[in-house]
Amino acid sequence: MTADRSAADHYEVVALASSAGGIKALTAVLGALGPDLAVPVLVVQHLDPRHRTIIAEVLSRRTALRVKLAEAEERARPGTVYIAPPDRHLLVGPGGTLTLSGSELVHFLRPSADLLFESVAGAYGAQAIACVLTGTGSDGSMGVDAIKSRGGTVIAEDPRTAEFKGMPEAAVGTGSVDFVLPLEEIAAVIRGLVETKRQ
Repeated sequence: MTADRSAADHYEVVALASSAGGIKALTAVLGALGPDLAVPVLVVQHLDPRHRTIIAEVLSRRTALRVKLAEAEERARPGTVYIAPPDRHLLVGPGGTLTLSGSELVHFLRPSADLLFESVAGAYGAQAIACVLTGTGSDGSMGVDAIKSRGGTVIAEDPRTAEFKGMPEAAVGTGSVDFVLPLEEIAAVIRGLVETKRQ
């Protein structure tokens, strides 16, 4: 490697988005990432805002990573999964500082994967990995364009095998996706990308 390699000689963050069928998909990905992931994981899963959510408890039983609902102004730490609370957009700024926003719905949604991905692209540029999992609608497709335009890496669950193909299909349709993978292969690719770039 020469000294002029790109700014992204390693990854700093993974952002995941899912909607319908997402708990099962998140369980599969997070459960296979292992306990010592060297980056934080930021998650937008569309949740019913009318109910108290137990998603963090459910997922923490199925992964060795620490899982919690994101809190405003906390810093995203490696090996921890931060989930957007119901009815709040999750954004990340410089230095990995998390922000929660009650700003307007995006495509009738809050939290919005597009807003998370766009903030990740702005804060991390080429050091970001974004992944779109099962879900209806097209949330995430504008965000993957933002990730790609800043040099980041984009993964989509294969729409042919996703429980709900809307979100991954919309992401793939942008032309900005680097890997289209069956659900069971996604964690290994994320782990491989994060670990390879650190050596």
